[in-house]
Amino acid sequence: MSQTVPAPKSGHEKYYWYKKSLIVYSGTVLFCDRFLNKRDRTVDQMVQAARSGKQNIIEGTMASATSKETEIKLINVARASQEELLEDYKDYIRNHHGVIWEKDSKEALFVRRLAYRKDESFETNREFLETRNGIVCANIMVCLVNQCNYLLDRQIKRLEQDFIKDGGLRERMSQARRNYRKY
Repeated sequence: MSQTVPAPKSGHEKYYWYKKSLIVYSGTVLFCDRFLNKRDRTVDQMVQAARSGKQNIIEGTMASATSKETEIKLINVARASQEELLEDYKDYIRNHHGVIWEKDSKEALFVRRLAYRKDESFETNREFLETRNGIVCANIMVCLVNQCNYLLDRQIKRLEQDFIKDGGLRERMSQARRNYRKY
């Protein structure tokens, strides 16, 4: 077994997939403020889905030291929340007679290029989200949510591989106990 008991953990703030979920959350709050009626139930659903995506990442990374299974479940919940949010943005575009950008359209590629900036944050997207119309902003958010989903999918795959390789806390503790008894 390569890990100690309990497994070392570190803060969620350093993970790129958490940073992307924070951008999605902030962008969603701004989008809802600009384009949706505050009394519309969709506002609460979208903000809560974005928040759930972000908060479940935090909770999952905090649980990682004691339960890899819980971490995997919570990161999957974050991913599911992002998928729900993605569909809300696509609904907005369709309901407002817009066109969802193709993955490799020049507009989507521009948004994707912003993700490669070292200093990427909500601020690198704010100007576009504050100055464009609802359809363009919803498409920007579709791009950002897709980026977040891609990163979460990769993280989930890595967590599952680590679990298969190293097991969970119970398995590591049992192995440590067996090793202790040998000596």
